Amino acid sequence: MRIFGFVSLFLCLAVFSPAQELYRGSIPEELLRPRRGEVPRFPVDMVIGELGQGKASDTAYSFAKSIAAGLISSNTEHPGLATINADLREDYLTVLDEVGPKSYRLGGGREEADGAVSFMIRLIGRENGITGELFIRYVTRQIQQDNEEEGETKTEGSWRFDDLILEEARGLEEEQRESLQRFDFSPYERFF
Repeated sequence: MRIFGFVSLFLCLAVFSPAQELYRGSIPEELLRPRRGEVPRFPVDMVIGELGQGKASDTAYSFAKSIAAGLISSNTEHPGLATINADLREDYLTVLDEVGPKSYRLGGGREEADGAVSFMIRLIGRENGITGELFIRYVTRQIQQDNEEEGETKTEGSWRFDDLILEEARGLEEEQRESLQRFDFSPYERFF
């Protein structure tokens, strides 16, 4: 009976000890928690890759999010869709009606050679999804200001929709199967 009590006590201590919470098998602590000053890690979408701002500016990322939110809403009066040509906007919304998007994911932005900023985008519906690339551009214009002394020019700029390239809509199960067949692992997955 004493042996049974001793074994039970030992098992209880082993299960509920605080050291057990820190042990995660062979996964080093560096992979579980970023070090001080380390670059933040963003989640990764299985289809479009790393999510988040990427190398784009805060204002570019914010503008791209407003366009994505406008595409989700399917409302032609949405402020995020105001800079899109009316005919193109209707074409995009017609294509998106097939998917019926309920949410979106915006991939890391990058600056293109021509000065535009591109974001991978994934619009997700109940059964289907569609991926593409969203291009926006910062456009400046000079405004002549009339003063009594001299005519001064002031430069103003704003983000504008440039282009949206969409692939064909696919089922979510098909997207998941295809992404699992790829062998490009996240850089944070290391094998020892």
